[in-house]
Amino acid sequence: MTKTVTTRPSFTDTDIIVVGGGLAGLVAAFGLAKSGKKIIHLAPPAPPDMRTSALMSPSVEILQQLDLVSDPNEIGEPLTKIRLIDATSRLLRAPEALFESSEAGIKAFGWNFANMRLAQNMLPLIKKYKNLTQIPLSASQMVKKDHSWEITLSDGSKLQAPLIIGADGKKSFVRQNSDITIKLQNHAQSALVCDLILERALDGESVEYHYENGPFTLVPAGGKKANLVWVDDGGILEKTAKLPANEIEAILQKKSQNLFGKLSLETPTFVFPLSSHHASEMGKNGVVLVGESGHAFPPIGAQGLNLSLRDVAQLVELIDDIDTTKPDWAKSLSSEYSKKRQGDIISTNQMVDTLFKTLLSDFLPAQMLRMGGMWALKSIAPLRKRAFEMGMGPR
Repeated sequence: MTKTVTTRPSFTDTDIIVVGGGLAGLVAAFGLAKSGKKIIHLAPPAPPDMRTSALMSPSVEILQQLDLVSDPNEIGEPLTKIRLIDATSRLLRAPEALFESSEAGIKAFGWNFANMRLAQNMLPLIKKYKNLTQIPLSASQMVKKDHSWEITLSDGSKLQAPLIIGADGKKSFVRQNSDITIKLQNHAQSALVCDLILERALDGESVEYHYENGPFTLVPAGGKKANLVWVDDGGILEKTAKLPANEIEAILQKKSQNLFGKLSLETPTFVFPLSSHHASEMGKNGVVLVGESGHAFPPIGAQGLNLSLRDVAQLVELIDDIDTTKPDWAKSLSSEYSKKRQGDIISTNQMVDTLFKTLLSDFLPAQMLRMGGMWALKSIAPLRKRAFEMGMGPR
């Protein structure tokens, strides 16, 4: 494992401080360490991350290029098919559509990973990074001093570095202390997540049922296990989560249209409210944001962690080219990073927002647009190929 400091640190020649112990923070810290820069990673203890992430092939390639994943089949479940089912009761309904990775000439669209297993898999692969130090403390204060930032830790000790990476989630401490604002939208919907055991296995097929208040998605998790992500009105999901297990299973059985036989809960359900936000800038004055510190979306189209990994890939590319002998190198890098990330984040935000709004809309023209779009994707091969490329994200 990387070095873990438990005594008061006294680093004065650190190049980069990464704040945030989640997957985005781990990948950023390890990815930047490959450049040879001196990295401190602030990763305070946190509850186990029981979530899963569907990472598309370009995202898995990023992890492989950073030497953080070797063979994705060893720790993840390949996603070879995506089925979309319009389960609404609306007048105009879209046709059922099935997309297969073989159409795109690839073995899998991506892989479904358990977040905790993915993180645990990274640790043995980065032993060679002697320039990376992890500290299990949080940041309590952050002040700009000349060409560096000074961070006060939860034990009162202080660190300094020219470049600060905020990978500390939606309520980012780094973002809040660097004069970067966000545009926030809270949604009426929440998401209910849990693991299920199915009577009939998904066999690599992710199935997304579209209901009036959001999608009900089953993602293969190995064998007959499936990860459920159910988006619906927040009040409905909160009430559902409080029901006895057998009543929850009956509701999920109906929502899945009995396509996979009897469903049973393997884990308790967890409900979290949905919101969207994007930062005014992804970098500024020696501060860089990656992951949910800079952008967050509803779980539509599996874009969350995929976009975060593209943030890290861009950052690693820039750090390899920057001249760190210049006193203002961190300021220049943060500005360039923000410019380069803008297009990808805007287009992803627009795609997710359009999918979400057309799915929820009762407006007849919106339903017609969605139905026509699904017919086109189902029938026209070039459009289907383009949809594959957009959904998987840029390489």
